Amino acid sequence: MGVINSEIKPFNATAFKHGEFVEISEADVKGKWSIFFFYPADFTFVCPTELGDVADHYEELQKMGVEVFSVSTDTHFTHKAWHDSSETIGKINYFMVGDQNGSITNNFGVMREGQGLADRATFLIDPDGIIQATEITAEGIGRDASELMRKVKAAQYVRKHPGEVCPAKWKEGEATLSPSLDLVGKI
Repeated sequence: MGVINSEIKPFNATAFKHGEFVEISEADVKGKWSIFFFYPADFTFVCPTELGDVADHYEELQKMGVEVFSVSTDTHFTHKAWHDSSETIGKINYFMVGDQNGSITNNFGVMREGQGLADRATFLIDPDGIIQATEITAEGIGRDASELMRKVKAAQYVRKHPGEVCPAKWKEGEATLSPSLDLVGKI
């Protein structure tokens, strides 16, 4: 089942953010751009490099009106312990969502069957709660927050400029395309 252009499903969870446990739901996503950043488990190897990379870009994402929700099937207590014990994870200021019952992970279709762990998956959600982009990688392949930033900028551009699309490798400020019959076969 394709998830692009589908609406996120209702959820309730406890997250760790800014030294506190906070309750969140799909209502916290509506009205703003959001990134759901799923990863297999706390206290592992590739995961902290990815989460730290997103943390390094979080301030810029916030300026772009984007909130980040990292999600694993660990508890919010485990997120706090990891945050308190790791220099890399300690720099995280975004939501670290505990999904120990797997409801959010299953809602997004990224639960590893029989393992109780999330795939390494990213979802970009628009202010209407609609999924605009997704990326899923194998266990050993870490994601790149710079590429995620590029996708966010492209999605925001397309939303603000109906009738225009962003070609491959598009960067902010570069030319876009206006699909039309005149372009067919000329690109």
